[in-house]
Amino acid sequence: MPELIGIGVGPGDPELLTVKAVNAIHNADVIMCPASKEDRPSIALSVVSSLIEKSKNQEIIRLIFPMTKDKELLEAAWKKNAYIMAEKVLEGKNVVYLTVGDPYLYSTWMYMHKEIKRNHPAMKISAIPGIVSIFTFASKVGISIAEGAEKVSIIPSCYDLSTVKEIAKNSETMVFLKDGRYFDQVVDLLKESGFPDNSVFAIGQDLGTENEIIRKLTLGEVTDGTLTTKYFSILVVKRV
Repeated sequence: MPELIGIGVGPGDPELLTVKAVNAIHNADVIMCPASKEDRPSIALSVVSSLIEKSKNQEIIRLIFPMTKDKELLEAAWKKNAYIMAEKVLEGKNVVYLTVGDPYLYSTWMYMHKEIKRNHPAMKISAIPGIVSIFTFASKVGISIAEGAEKVSIIPSCYDLSTVKEIAKNSETMVFLKDGRYFDQVVDLLKESGFPDNSVFAIGQDLGTENEIIRKLTLGEVTDGTLTTKYFSILVVKRV
């Protein structure tokens, strides 16, 4: 029976894919992946490019998800892409959709799943989890995300920091995902929220790739040169 599978490809290192994910990619008739623009590459696809068997003539389809906060534009893209996905499955094809990290953490897969399930309730849909950047980063830096009863807060792209200050007051660990353009504001906010200067401060970008950069220091040691402006970045701050 044809099916649709959402696959988490992890943070960027193809060796971190699960065996189940690799098998699903090999068995797919159609491989779909997200891209922000027509002329932009798909990061998710680049992670698995070495696994794609050209001899099998697998169809590869890039789905465009615009980088915008305009809800109407986003919903239109979700509907269009979900339609393309569903049509391929209805043609009798096994379809996989690749997403960086895990399908259920800040992923475009969630919108596809909801849309297709609403319109095609009988369609076979499943997901294969992926290693998220948070834990990849923690293993590289050598810090724990949480111990004992510590509270952890995960903040997505920092477009609105107005509520983050209050969250920071009640968290032992703060994880900021994506959009390094805002990290300078995050540093000031953390200090205002009571994070001491000896707090562990770890920052990284392009995890799992040849361009990977990781820095570990204390909050008090942070300077402008420490920070990154790269979109695909991660910042972890932990009270000690």
